[in-house]
Amino acid sequence: MKVPVSQTIVDRWQPCFHGPLLAPSHGDYNAARQIWNGMIDRSPALIARCTSSADVAAAIRLAQSEQLPISVRGGGHGVAGNAICPDGLVIDLTSLREIEVNPVTREIIAGAGVRWREFDEASETHQLATTGGQVSHTGIAGLTLGGGLGYLMGKHGTVCDNLLSVELVTAAGEILTVSEEAHPDLFWAMRGAGANFGVVTKFRYRLHPLSGVLAGLLIHPRARAAEFIDFYREFLSNTPDELYTTLAFLNTPDGTPIVGVIAVYSGHMREGERILAPLRAFGSPLADLIRPMRYTEAQRLVDDSVPIGNRYYWKSSFTHTANKELADILHCGADAMPSPRSMILLFEMKGAIHRVPRDAMAFDHRDANFEMSIIAEWTDPPDDAANIAWARDLWAATQPVVMPSAYANHLTADETPERVVAAYGASKYERLAALKALYDPTNFFHMNHNIPPAK
Repeated sequence: MKVPVSQTIVDRWQPCFHGPLLAPSHGDYNAARQIWNGMIDRSPALIARCTSSADVAAAIRLAQSEQLPISVRGGGHGVAGNAICPDGLVIDLTSLREIEVNPVTREIIAGAGVRWREFDEASETHQLATTGGQVSHTGIAGLTLGGGLGYLMGKHGTVCDNLLSVELVTAAGEILTVSEEAHPDLFWAMRGAGANFGVVTKFRYRLHPLSGVLAGLLIHPRARAAEFIDFYREFLSNTPDELYTTLAFLNTPDGTPIVGVIAVYSGHMREGERILAPLRAFGSPLADLIRPMRYTEAQRLVDDSVPIGNRYYWKSSFTHTANKELADILHCGADAMPSPRSMILLFEMKGAIHRVPRDAMAFDHRDANFEMSIIAEWTDPPDDAANIAWARDLWAATQPVVMPSAYANHLTADETPERVVAAYGASKYERLAALKALYDPTNFFHMNHNIPPAK
């Protein structure tokens, strides 16, 4: 009986690894190739479940020796599905789950396989936190390397604004510590375009004191969206950095169309009650679920709305304002959703995120006030075309009134090269391409929103 090629490679290379190499015949293979977006159904030749930076370096040598394309899996939450490559080698980091908190220096070191729920629970033990997304089952790696929007960014900036250093394995197999002091040019690139430059196995972040938040969802009937958004727009003009909000068009579990706001206030509770009072008093909300809670509770508020395994397609843009023209377009689009699970979100951006110099790192979006995400979500493959078309058509309708820039973490697999340029701006893209030529001249790391090396 002929031994499959993938098994032959496993037999040859397994002695070089502490973690297992999974061929398609391995009992863990099928589970290991599943990721958050259920649309992604790809069969890699091998999955290297790495347990250390040395394993990652060995996986890079394996791929280069066997001429296999590679992808890198952290949390597997990217909508584009870049974590899984067909017929290649997946460098799987999910076993890198170590977490070390230093409450004296207010720093945390976390492995690339850690998810935000684990990260936040470890920080919260010491009444500390940092900006970390809005869904607890998202991995820290991809979110950080692409920038990282989250509930605390008004007060503390993006996730990458709080990144202090990384442990990185390069295309040459070198294991580097990268920071402002060591390889600062590469650290500049890692904060916003990091997936293009190597495999990060460990992250070190700055933490901030946080004992709890005032948070929850405020819901109004969709029919009142226009007047509610008019009020919401004016309300935001006087709010402090401690208050983060997301404006949302969505549906209740029973299919009732609604408009609402997710609010997270990270200052003193009594002051938060005062600041949120006008928003909570407006109209007659269907539900006011805002209450004091742990930060880890706030991070799970929308988990059930985006479960692992559903089908997702995402279109996004930045915008200066949630003005009436944009609100009307989104309202009409929400009413046309083919799936009741879909949603449209406007993530508020203000405060600390605006105060970081634009040229400080590859992440570029320091002047937008909102990130608009049109999220198509459904469960059945026959509904793919209708849901993808809805997201594309609505996004196209918004383009005259939004900014041309793009957020790397929300790009789908079918984006044009021009959209990747739009994620960084032309001058930063040129700088990134030059750095790519220095650190990855063969474009070995290309299963991403790719920046080819400059010629």
